[in-house]
Amino acid sequence: MATDDSSPHASLREAHPIERAVGMAYYVSDADGIGGRLRESPEDFHVRELEAFEPESLDADRGSYPELVVRVTLRNWDTNDFARRISDALGISRERVSWAGTKDKRAVTTQLFTLREVGPADLPAIRGAEIEPLGRAGRGLSFGDLAGNAFEIRVSDAVDGAPERVADVVDDLRAFAGGGLREIDSTDADDGNPVLTDATVGVPNYFGQQRFGSRRPVTHVVGLAIARNDPREAVRLYAGNPAETEPDDTQAARHRVDDAFGVDDASETAAGGGPEVGGPGDTSADGTGDGDWAACLDAIPGKLRFERSMVHRLADRGTDPNAPRDHEDWWHALEAVPSNLQRLFVNAAQSFLFNRILSERLRRGLPFDRPVAGDVVCFADGDAPTELYAPDTDRLQRVDDDRVSVVTRHCERGRAFVTAPLVGTETELGGGEPGDVEQAVLDAAGIEPTDFDLPDEFESSGTRRAISLRTDLGVAFEDGDPRFSFALPSGSYATVLLREFLKSGPLDL
Repeated sequence: MATDDSSPHASLREAHPIERAVGMAYYVSDADGIGGRLRESPEDFHVRELEAFEPESLDADRGSYPELVVRVTLRNWDTNDFARRISDALGISRERVSWAGTKDKRAVTTQLFTLREVGPADLPAIRGAEIEPLGRAGRGLSFGDLAGNAFEIRVSDAVDGAPERVADVVDDLRAFAGGGLREIDSTDADDGNPVLTDATVGVPNYFGQQRFGSRRPVTHVVGLAIARNDPREAVRLYAGNPAETEPDDTQAARHRVDDAFGVDDASETAAGGGPEVGGPGDTSADGTGDGDWAACLDAIPGKLRFERSMVHRLADRGTDPNAPRDHEDWWHALEAVPSNLQRLFVNAAQSFLFNRILSERLRRGLPFDRPVAGDVVCFADGDAPTELYAPDTDRLQRVDDDRVSVVTRHCERGRAFVTAPLVGTETELGGGEPGDVEQAVLDAAGIEPTDFDLPDEFESSGTRRAISLRTDLGVAFEDGDPRFSFALPSGSYATVLLREFLKSGPLDL
């Protein structure tokens, strides 16, 4: 972002370069990390969904309640793969299987599924899955039923002295949440391992690296190009634009696509580059692109099926590589990918801008746990499970000078949360310095809210999101390795909390 990086808070610790490329510029804890790795085995990463969904009893009338509700614990299963497996085993359409949230594969996950027109006696035995019938429901689960997730996560191969480092980070995160220093129990009476008592901690509610891609974080730059009405560059960034972390054949294919566009490698900003990625720039064709889309298709391996789909449309139409940037052929190529990926491009751009707003707020020393004049706050979700500090962004209030002290008390009690925009066509920026921060980030990116008035799936009206991620954290140690337990509302990332403790880069998360 093209703002002055001289921070009034010299203690801010700079984030990993891959994180800075997606807007996460800083850590809030200056304490040294514990290193280590996540997910050495699936048992190291336990996730239990917290749903706002109450089924009827199992003997409820199937005519009124056609959905069987089951609790499923999966080991090393991708959610979508399991849905296909259970639908095949039951001999039913995949559309008759529903769930609230998609989980990572390398983990032990517990969540609800609904199975339409299925009885308890029909349930199959599936390796790596424990399936327990709970009751019946009148409708299938949807994403809106997911309130949050409870985590138990072990970090393996932590450095010597990890308990002391963890305690130092907890101090920093507790202060960031607006609290004092935590209390610590030196040992666990049963096994002599050190433990920390529960502490309320906070971190910036960044969108985690998973939102953008860890090895090739490119979705947000594609989305920014779309918002700038430059579908040509969006296609080029997605199908071309090689990253050094990719296999050789993939890099070679993307270089071939760049050649077709006439992009000089020397002027290229590769995916996963430095912290300025996403600012307005010009990697325009130099007029020498050969537009040989057939040669690109020969070079692109089958595993890059979405890239192939885009380029195939260019080949079918014989698109001139120097056609105007907003020519309909470029939009036609972009729309070759599934609608959910089209939305993801724009959502990732919004997420990047949100991350940059949080980083700039940190740089300026503005608080996250309480408002200043000009902030927009939301109130707590009164229907959320008790484990969660859950914001309800449908209930917003702008904070003027006269209301700062009152709203601060609400924030201290977990009843309100400061927000920032996920920018869209209906976005109204904050006032005062928070509004200055938001405008500065948009100016640096060359984006205005009206830019999200886009065709079809690319359009977005925007919303707001809490800027602080708050949770009650417990930590225990097993043979020197910490096990963290906490709960987060849906849409927030466990890795955003854990990065403060590891400080070892997103590829280890």
